[in-house]
Amino acid sequence: MADLLRLLLRVAEKAANVARVCRQEAPLFQLLVQEKTGDDKNKKFVQDFKTLADVVIQEMIRHDVGVQFPEMIGFIHGEESNKFENGLGESVTVTVCATEEETAALLATVLDGDCTAASLLARAIHQDPATIETGTEGLNVPLSPKELGIWIDPIDATSQYIEGREEVLEEGHLSPSGLHCALVLIGVYLRSTGEPVMGVINQPFNYNDPAGGGWRGKHFWGVSCEGVNVCSISRRKAVPEESKESRGLSVVLSSSEKEVVKEALTPLCGSDKLMYASGAGYKILCVIQGLADIYVLSEGSTFKWDSCAPHALLRALGGGVVDLTKCLQSSAGPEGRQAELTYHQPHTESHGADRWANQGGLVAYLDCALLNNVIGSLKGKL
Repeated sequence: MADLLRLLLRVAEKAANVARVCRQEAPLFQLLVQEKTGDDKNKKFVQDFKTLADVVIQEMIRHDVGVQFPEMIGFIHGEESNKFENGLGESVTVTVCATEEETAALLATVLDGDCTAASLLARAIHQDPATIETGTEGLNVPLSPKELGIWIDPIDATSQYIEGREEVLEEGHLSPSGLHCALVLIGVYLRSTGEPVMGVINQPFNYNDPAGGGWRGKHFWGVSCEGVNVCSISRRKAVPEESKESRGLSVVLSSSEKEVVKEALTPLCGSDKLMYASGAGYKILCVIQGLADIYVLSEGSTFKWDSCAPHALLRALGGGVVDLTKCLQSSAGPEGRQAELTYHQPHTESHGADRWANQGGLVAYLDCALLNNVIGSLKGKL
């Protein structure tokens, strides 16, 4: 299954190329940011071009994985529906076809005959990326494709992607917003237990080449299963407890997080260690990279496709992602795996996307002792 990991790294880079092309090519960029009014207002494809970009990436990943691993077809899930209605009221199912020309023709029907935009998009979909350094040589993963399912988030933090602010990433610091928060997330889980066992994160807009080569990306991966724990990021050296106490715990939150959560965490962190960032995937990546100790979210506003991939990387590093509500309700504390998020069962009482929501909120962590401190501070407050 190291072959699956290498394939996911390749298709994630293809996805990143599509995301970059949609911003770099004028005909696609105009559709991406334009909000039509008047007679054009009901043309769903224009208002939802950002969704079409998401769907195109999702279906490309689904197609490429299905070709190499046909036993996984039917267990490759994504955030988006692949059905669109064009300006003529025709329903079009977006798929990736065998050839670039066929894919362009299908996309043109969604885009009301905009062949230029359709051709640019199809070319990006069918273009293999340049060879990427994966670092997976010698990796042996004891899994079979028939045991696995996949969650895809084609462009996490879509609002940041659309807004397109070009912030500069500072080494050792998280940034609250900007293009770099937009991530391609591909997570693999066990169908039997829902455990996340493999994850790929691609950051399409990691840095802008000063030589004029445009945006360049960065990728991360992790595997955690049956005693194998390998990650492309090395776990940072453990910080002594007394040092943590003196410098304060660093927690990343959503800017819309409840005041009661901020107030409960301030004594642990100090006001300068409560940080804010956009995108659930990016906030978990901040924990993975050691830019924050913990990510807390009290609302059920994330979904399985947001958390599956980065959860696998955290597990590979000895951490995890837990259901906040379960931890707060447990008398035994959050240690162990009983509160870890799983990815195989929907909430049957919910409808639509909410069936796959992380309804109890979540906490992403690397250090279980710090997780205990956070849960202790929040108990009785929510």
